[in-house]
Amino acid sequence: MTAIDVTDATFETDVIEKSKSVPVVVDLWAPWCGPCKTLGPIIERVVDATDGAVVLVKVNVDENPALSQAFQVQSIPAVYAMKDGAIVNGFTGSYPEHVVKEFVESLLPSASDVAVSELITAGDEDSLRTALEMEPGNEDAIVALGELLVAAGDTDEALQLLARIPESDRTRKVAASARVGHAPSDDYDEQLTALLDDVKTDDDARQKFIDILELMGADDPRTADYRRKLTARLY
Repeated sequence: MTAIDVTDATFETDVIEKSKSVPVVVDLWAPWCGPCKTLGPIIERVVDATDGAVVLVKVNVDENPALSQAFQVQSIPAVYAMKDGAIVNGFTGSYPEHVVKEFVESLLPSASDVAVSELITAGDEDSLRTALEMEPGNEDAIVALGELLVAAGDTDEALQLLARIPESDRTRKVAASARVGHAPSDDYDEQLTALLDDVKTDDDARQKFIDILELMGADDPRTADYRRKLTARLY
């Protein structure tokens, strides 16, 4: 696989976004840098050997000063590994192939990671429970199993499961479904209007109001208006 030449303009797409689905190795170099010419082919061979499990991008620091500044490069070659939009490892200088290989292989998923991923992809309840036995805090597995439990009416277990991990946009929606259920969208106005008088003094009413807004979602044109009404009642 050929390395991708990245510029200041393409970094967001080719590195930040790409690293959310696959580890990306960023090689910062310059044409005049002797050690860069030695290291470059080594990195390319090692990354090629992963068969696409790791992606290599190259940044000419002379032509892309903004990226050089962003990485706070003091000397080159400088190599960084990125996952999920963040730097997770790196080194400066030229190293022999076995060292580079260890660096790249550390980015690859373990056998356990692969097994958990396959179980989550299967998506049935038994597979998801097995995935959580292997990795109790896996958000993907928790959210997927939580959705299945809510659909089956096991709302208490779903909420207990979601409590294992920090709240996020994904967990809030599943939790809201567990607490409120799947009321038809044309019932929301009636429910929200009825709850509005109690949101200041009744914690349960306030939580239900917030949960319904979560289920409606930001794209529903009524959501912003009801949020303003909630704020007015609370403050």
